[in-house]
Amino acid sequence: MRLEAITWERLTEAVAEHVLETGAADGGPWLRVAIDGAPAAGTRERADALAGALRVRGRSVLVVGTGGFLRPASLRYEYGREDPESYYSGWFDTGALWREVFGPLEPGGTGRVLPDLWDPATDRATRSPHSELVPGGVLVLHGPLLLGHWFPFDLTVHLRLSPAALRRRTDESERWTLPAFERYEREVDPAEAADVVVRTDDPRHPAWGGLG
Repeated sequence: MRLEAITWERLTEAVAEHVLETGAADGGPWLRVAIDGAPAAGTRERADALAGALRVRGRSVLVVGTGGFLRPASLRYEYGREDPESYYSGWFDTGALWREVFGPLEPGGTGRVLPDLWDPATDRATRSPHSELVPGGVLVLHGPLLLGHWFPFDLTVHLRLSPAALRRRTDESERWTLPAFERYEREVDPAEAADVVVRTDDPRHPAWGGLG
Protein backbone atom coordinates (compact mmCIF):
# COMPACT_ATOMS: atom_id res chain seq x y z
CA MET A 1 0.00 0.00 0.00
CA ARG A 2 1.32 3.42 -0.97
CA LEU A 3 1.16 5.93 1.88
CA GLU A 4 1.57 9.68 1.82
CA ALA A 5 2.37 12.15 4.57
CA ILE A 6 -0.51 14.04 6.15
CA THR A 7 -1.10 16.02 9.32
CA TRP A 8 -3.41 14.69 12.00
CA GLU A 9 -5.62 17.75 11.56
CA ARG A 10 -6.11 17.21 7.82
CA LEU A 11 -6.63 13.49 8.30
CA THR A 12 -9.27 14.02 10.98
CA GLU A 13 -11.14 16.54 8.86
CA ALA A 14 -11.07 14.24 5.84
CA VAL A 15 -12.37 11.27 7.81
CA ALA A 16 -15.13 13.35 9.42
CA GLU A 17 -16.32 14.59 6.02
CA HIS A 18 -16.20 11.06 4.59
CA VAL A 19 -18.22 9.64 7.48
CA LEU A 20 -21.01 12.13 6.97
CA GLU A 21 -21.03 11.77 3.19
CA THR A 22 -21.13 7.97 3.25
CA GLY A 23 -23.98 7.32 5.67
CA ALA A 24 -24.91 4.09 7.44
CA ALA A 25 -24.45 0.90 5.45
CA ASP A 26 -27.60 -0.68 6.93
CA GLY A 27 -29.73 2.38 6.23
CA GLY A 28 -30.21 3.05 9.93
CA PRO A 29 -30.11 6.48 11.59
CA TRP A 30 -26.75 6.01 13.34
CA LEU A 31 -23.18 5.82 12.08
CA ARG A 32 -20.52 3.57 13.62
CA VAL A 33 -16.78 4.24 13.28
CA ALA A 34 -13.85 2.15 14.52
CA ILE A 35 -10.47 3.54 15.53
CA ASP A 36 -8.44 0.34 15.76
CA GLY A 37 -4.89 0.00 17.00
CA ALA A 38 -2.60 -1.17 19.75
CA PRO A 39 -2.64 0.93 22.95
CA ALA A 40 0.72 2.42 21.92
CA ALA A 41 -0.90 3.90 18.80
CA GLY A 42 -3.07 6.28 20.83
CA THR A 43 -6.54 5.32 19.64
CA ARG A 44 -8.29 7.34 22.35
CA GLU A 45 -6.63 10.58 21.26
CA ARG A 46 -7.58 10.01 17.64
CA ALA A 47 -11.15 9.04 18.58
CA ASP A 48 -11.56 12.21 20.63
CA ALA A 49 -10.20 14.34 17.78
CA LEU A 50 -12.64 12.77 15.31
CA ALA A 51 -15.50 13.27 17.76
CA GLY A 52 -14.61 16.94 18.01
CA ALA A 53 -14.58 17.35 14.24
CA LEU A 54 -17.97 15.66 13.95
CA ARG A 55 -19.50 17.79 16.70
CA VAL A 56 -18.35 20.94 14.94
CA ARG A 57 -20.37 19.65 11.99
CA GLY A 58 -23.47 19.43 14.14
CA ARG A 59 -23.46 15.72 14.94
CA SER A 60 -24.04 14.08 18.29
CA VAL A 61 -21.11 11.75 19.04
CA LEU A 62 -20.52 9.06 21.63
CA VAL A 63 -16.94 7.86 22.16
CA VAL A 64 -16.65 4.37 23.64
CA GLY A 65 -13.45 2.53 24.53
CA THR A 66 -13.10 -1.24 24.64
CA GLY A 67 -11.22 -0.79 27.91
CA GLY A 68 -14.63 -0.38 29.52
CA PHE A 69 -15.74 -3.76 28.21
CA LEU A 70 -13.12 -6.04 29.69
CA ARG A 71 -14.20 -9.38 31.06
CA PRO A 72 -13.86 -10.00 34.83
CA ALA A 73 -10.36 -10.69 36.13
CA SER A 74 -11.25 -14.30 36.94
CA LEU A 75 -11.76 -14.87 33.21
CA ARG A 76 -8.99 -12.61 31.88
CA TYR A 77 -6.38 -14.17 34.15
CA GLU A 78 -7.57 -17.77 33.97
CA TYR A 79 -4.28 -18.77 32.32
CA GLY A 80 -2.11 -16.20 34.09
CA ARG A 81 -1.81 -12.44 34.08
CA GLU A 82 0.47 -12.31 31.05
CA ASP A 83 -0.99 -14.82 28.62
CA PRO A 84 -1.05 -13.34 25.08
CA GLU A 85 -3.57 -15.92 23.82
CA SER A 86 -6.03 -14.87 26.53
CA TYR A 87 -5.42 -11.22 25.67
CA TYR A 88 -6.19 -11.93 22.04
CA SER A 89 -9.37 -13.93 22.49
CA GLY A 90 -10.54 -13.61 26.09
CA TRP A 91 -9.92 -10.15 27.52
CA PHE A 92 -12.56 -8.10 25.71
CA ASP A 93 -16.26 -8.86 26.14
CA THR A 94 -17.31 -8.85 22.50
CA GLY A 95 -20.70 -10.27 23.43
CA ALA A 96 -21.40 -7.27 25.65
CA LEU A 97 -20.26 -4.91 22.90
CA TRP A 98 -22.74 -6.52 20.51
CA ARG A 99 -25.52 -6.39 23.10
CA GLU A 100 -24.95 -3.01 24.75
CA VAL A 101 -23.33 -0.93 22.00
CA PHE A 102 -24.21 -2.25 18.55
CA GLY A 103 -27.62 -3.73 19.26
CA PRO A 104 -29.24 -0.41 20.26
CA LEU A 105 -27.87 1.17 17.07
CA GLU A 106 -29.45 -1.30 14.66
CA PRO A 107 -32.33 -0.06 12.50
CA GLY A 108 -35.32 0.19 14.82
CA GLY A 109 -33.06 0.26 17.89
CA THR A 110 -33.43 2.55 20.89
CA GLY A 111 -30.15 4.44 20.48
CA ARG A 112 -29.49 3.90 24.22
CA VAL A 113 -25.87 2.75 24.44
CA LEU A 114 -24.04 1.60 27.54
CA PRO A 115 -20.72 3.54 27.47
CA ASP A 116 -18.89 1.06 29.70
CA LEU A 117 -19.63 -2.12 31.62
CA TRP A 118 -16.67 -3.20 33.74
CA ASP A 119 -14.07 -1.32 35.78
CA PRO A 120 -10.79 -3.27 35.67
CA ALA A 121 -9.39 -1.34 38.66
CA THR A 122 -12.17 -2.45 41.03
CA ASP A 123 -13.13 -5.57 39.03
CA ARG A 124 -16.76 -4.60 39.40
CA ALA A 125 -19.56 -3.47 37.13
CA THR A 126 -19.39 0.28 36.53
CA ARG A 127 -23.18 0.73 36.72
CA SER A 128 -22.89 3.67 34.34
CA PRO A 129 -26.17 5.05 32.99
CA HIS A 130 -27.01 4.56 29.34
CA SER A 131 -26.23 7.36 26.89
CA GLU A 132 -28.83 8.12 24.27
CA LEU A 133 -27.47 8.76 20.80
CA VAL A 134 -30.00 10.76 18.81
CA PRO A 135 -30.79 9.80 15.20
CA GLY A 136 -27.99 11.05 12.98
CA GLY A 137 -25.49 10.56 15.78
CA VAL A 138 -22.14 8.80 15.48
CA LEU A 139 -20.58 6.09 17.62
CA VAL A 140 -16.76 6.16 17.68
CA LEU A 141 -15.43 2.93 19.18
CA HIS A 142 -11.69 2.77 19.86
CA GLY A 143 -9.33 0.12 21.09
CA PRO A 144 -7.16 -2.84 20.05
CA LEU A 145 -8.13 -5.92 18.04
CA LEU A 146 -11.43 -4.44 16.83
CA LEU A 147 -11.47 -5.94 13.37
CA GLY A 148 -12.35 -9.54 12.59
CA HIS A 149 -15.43 -9.71 14.85
CA TRP A 150 -17.94 -8.74 12.14
CA PHE A 151 -18.90 -5.63 14.07
CA PRO A 152 -21.17 -3.53 11.81
CA PHE A 153 -18.90 -0.53 11.34
CA ASP A 154 -19.61 2.00 8.61
CA LEU A 155 -15.96 3.09 8.56
CA THR A 156 -12.85 1.48 10.04
CA VAL A 157 -9.57 3.29 10.70
CA HIS A 158 -6.49 1.25 11.59
CA LEU A 159 -3.54 2.98 13.27
CA ARG A 160 -0.65 0.90 12.07
CA LEU A 161 2.67 0.43 13.84
CA SER A 162 5.54 -1.57 12.40
CA PRO A 163 6.68 -4.43 14.67
CA ALA A 164 9.77 -2.45 15.65
CA ALA A 165 7.77 0.69 16.44
CA LEU A 166 5.16 -1.30 18.35
CA ARG A 167 7.84 -2.86 20.53
CA ARG A 168 9.61 0.47 21.02
CA ARG A 169 6.47 2.37 21.97
CA THR A 170 4.90 -0.33 24.16
CA ASP A 171 5.70 -0.03 27.85
CA GLU A 172 7.99 -2.81 29.01
CA SER A 173 5.34 -4.06 31.44
CA GLU A 174 2.93 -4.57 28.53
CA ARG A 175 5.27 -6.21 26.02
CA TRP A 176 3.86 -9.62 26.86
CA THR A 177 0.88 -8.58 24.66
CA LEU A 178 3.04 -8.31 21.52
CA PRO A 179 2.46 -11.92 20.38
CA ALA A 180 -1.27 -11.16 20.36
CA PHE A 181 -0.70 -8.36 17.86
CA GLU A 182 1.51 -10.62 15.77
CA ARG A 183 -1.38 -13.09 15.63
CA TYR A 184 -3.78 -10.25 14.75
CA GLU A 185 -1.55 -9.37 11.80
CA ARG A 186 -1.52 -12.97 10.59
CA GLU A 187 -5.17 -13.82 11.08
CA VAL A 188 -6.98 -10.53 10.46
CA ASP A 189 -4.48 -8.46 8.42
CA PRO A 190 -5.93 -5.16 9.68
CA ALA A 191 -4.07 -3.07 7.11
CA GLU A 192 -5.99 -4.93 4.41
CA ALA A 193 -9.28 -5.14 6.29
CA ALA A 194 -9.57 -1.49 7.34
CA ASP A 195 -11.07 1.25 5.18
CA VAL A 196 -8.39 3.73 6.25
CA VAL A 197 -4.82 2.86 7.25
CA VAL A 198 -2.63 5.38 9.05
CA ARG A 199 1.05 4.67 9.67
CA THR A 200 1.91 6.00 13.12
CA ASP A 201 5.50 4.83 13.66
CA ASP A 202 6.39 8.47 14.31
CA PRO A 203 3.31 10.05 15.92
CA ARG A 204 4.48 13.49 14.83
CA HIS A 205 4.46 12.51 11.17
CA PRO A 206 1.56 10.22 10.24
CA ALA A 207 1.05 8.87 6.74
CA TRP A 208 -2.03 7.35 5.22
CA GLY A 209 -3.36 5.56 2.19
CA GLY A 210 -6.28 7.93 1.62
CA LEU A 211 -9.98 7.14 1.50
CA GLY A 212 -11.34 4.49 -0.83
